[in-house]
Formats: sequence, C-alpha cells, structure tokens
Amino acid sequence: MTENTSGEPVRLRQFAAPRYWPTWLLVLLARLAARLPFSWQLRLGAGLGHLSYHLARRRRRICEVNLGLCFPELDAKQQRRLVRRTFVANGIGVVEVAISWNRNPEDFRARTSIEGLGNLQRAVAKGKGVLLVAAHFTTLEIGGFLLSLHHPIAVTYRAHGNALFDAIMCNGRRQLYQRVVERRDVRGILRCLRDGLVVWYAPDQDYGPRRAVFAPFFGVEAATTTATSRFAGANGSPVLFFSHYRRPGDSGYHLRISPELDSFPCADEGEDAARINALVEQAVRERPDQYLWLHKRFKTRRPGEPSIY
Repeated sequence: MTENTSGEPVRLRQFAAPRYWPTWLLVLLARLAARLPFSWQLRLGAGLGHLSYHLARRRRRICEVNLGLCFPELDAKQQRRLVRRTFVANGIGVVEVAISWNRNPEDFRARTSIEGLGNLQRAVAKGKGVLLVAAHFTTLEIGGFLLSLHHPIAVTYRAHGNALFDAIMCNGRRQLYQRVVERRDVRGILRCLRDGLVVWYAPDQDYGPRRAVFAPFFGVEAATTTATSRFAGANGSPVLFFSHYRRPGDSGYHLRISPELDSFPCADEGEDAARINALVEQAVRERPDQYLWLHKRFKTRRPGEPSIY
C-alpha cells in the first residue's frame, strides 16, 4: 500500500526495481488498450473474459457456487450460460478500468445516459453530505468515471498490496474525484460527509464478522457491514442508491440514481443491512451477468456452520 493522504499524485519513479517490471508491462498494455476504438475494447474485454473462464478455475468455482445459491430456479444449462456471461462481463470490466484511469470521461459522454440526477442534486442541497451507495458490478470503475461528468464525488477504495498498482490506482482516481479515501479510514469518510461531499460507497462485499450482521441476500444469509448505517447516522446524511449498467448491445452505459431512502438509518442495524441488500439484489436482477460473482460473498458463516466454498 502507498501511504499518501495528501491528495497529491504519487511519484512513480520510485518503482523502478525489477520486482515492479511485470506490473509496468501491465500498465503499458492497459494504456494501449485504453486508446483502442470502443468496439475493439469490448472485443478485447470479451476475449479476456473467455480466456479467464478457462484458466481461472478457482474463481469459476466461486462463481458457480454463488449463482447456484442465488438463482436456484435456473437449470444447469442456464447456470453455465450465466457463468460464461459473467466472465465475459468481468473481462470487459478489466478494460474499463484501463479506460477509467487513462482517458477523459468527456470522450464517453455521448455513450452515457443518466436517470435521477435531480435526486442527487436535491440531496446535496440539504448540506449534510450524501452517501451514494453502490454495488460491486463489473461496471463499478467506469460507473464512477462517467458519473464524474455530471456531479463531483468522493470515492472510497480498498488498498492494494502491490505498491505500484496501488499508486497508479490512486493517481488515476485523483484525476477524477474530489477525494480518494481508503475504505478503513472512517474519519476520512466522515470528514467528507461533514464537508458536504457526495461519498460513493459500496458495502456489498464480505469483510468478515467484525461490525457486521447477517442479512438475507437472494435468500441466503450474508455477513453485511453495518458501516452504512453509522456513516449515514453520524451526520444525518441522505442515502441514495447508485446503479450502473452496460446498455443492451454494449452501445454504452446507463447510470441511475434512486430517490433518497426514507427513514434510513433506523434503530435496527440488521434491518438497515437487509434493506441495502434488497436494493443490491434488485439492481443485480436487472443484469445479473454484470455483477461481481467471483467474490466469496457468503464466505463468513455463523459459528459451527460449514464453509459454502
């Protein structure tokens, strides 16, 4: 992890050691991919997805387990098809990361539509900051990239163990966003809200049992962070839900911002968590292949329960 809380870009010359050379090669390839025509980018991403479907067997198994749990109504053939489509969407998402860190979002304005921007503007006008809750779709990176065309936002992220990759990630995001805050920096997130900023926050992954409750997600108990309730309650910040999809035919992207959630948070963190999970589930059902099913969403189990994976 690169320690830099100043908001200034990290100088990359410090990462000249041979151990970083493979990462530099990936960086070069990403920059080249970011300059390709859009149709080529989609084909490249789909190709990466097909390749990873065959090579990443452990991730494929995780995906199969997740989809089996969440879509039991699908027969075996339908589930296999959805697994393949999920890997293709993930491959496209990798190319979209390259786009987001190396291109100007204005280049993609014509390919973007947005719904509910007025909901965000009215929430911002309250002066309490806004918690913009999102989910880990494969369009997560480009979703924020495109939203920056319409409204300034602050983002949270998870620090990466590769210091060079972490620096490039933060540098790419600092070009777009008002602030970039590591997800464990609770004070930093609260400071953003108290300063009236829109904080883009995705709470839908399994971060373990600490400060989490079990709440249903597609009918399966999932360890769900209670931080969403604490962040919203600390400053009375409005909470809105942000979803983002590749449009049918991969012609571009559609962004959607919900109205402000009523009575959130409530007195029961478990109820809040279930409500957030229901919103994520509703969004996922629209385009299930675009969700990040390769993550062990149900990793944490109650004491004594066997591992799902």
